[in-house]
Amino acid sequence: MKIQVEFNPNRVQAYRLIGYENRLLRDEDFNDDTKDAGELGAGHSVTALYEVVPVGVEGTVDVQGVDLLRYRTPGTVRPSADSAELLFVKLRYKEPDGDSSRLIQQPVTDSEPAASTDLRFAAAVAGFGMLLRQSEYCGDLSLGDVLKMARDAQGDDEEGYRSEFIKLVDAVNTTELLAQATY
Repeated sequence: MKIQVEFNPNRVQAYRLIGYENRLLRDEDFNDDTKDAGELGAGHSVTALYEVVPVGVEGTVDVQGVDLLRYRTPGTVRPSADSAELLFVKLRYKEPDGDSSRLIQQPVTDSEPAASTDLRFAAAVAGFGMLLRQSEYCGDLSLGDVLKMARDAQGDDEEGYRSEFIKLVDAVNTTELLAQATY
């Protein structure tokens, strides 16, 4: 399975994929069925999270400049960029015994409904991971913020995994607070 996401430059000034750094493909490998990507078993799902900075938002991220292109004018966009689309997702997959991939494509607009409970919980998990790795992208995110996000998005937790995650974050948060109090 391969996923390719293209952000609309009229709506998104910067973006960053959170995780999956070791699974990146070159753009031209997306259509090449001889290039393998991630395995995904039947009935399983994958969540990819992006940090997105909308056009016009200042001061939240340092957008790195890139060299000018040699053969085309930078900043030119197609007319479709004037739509309500934030991004366009392409997914390629092969059947287990197949040799050629199938393509699914879907635009995503900025009129999509509010983030689901699952997405909000996944964001809490990603934030916790970034804090543990002491990521430069954490900004002012704290363990308390992650704990609140996770509790607010606990939702239906039949297997108890979400409550276990909340207990883990709470334990780390308590340990950190105790460590700060002793200094």
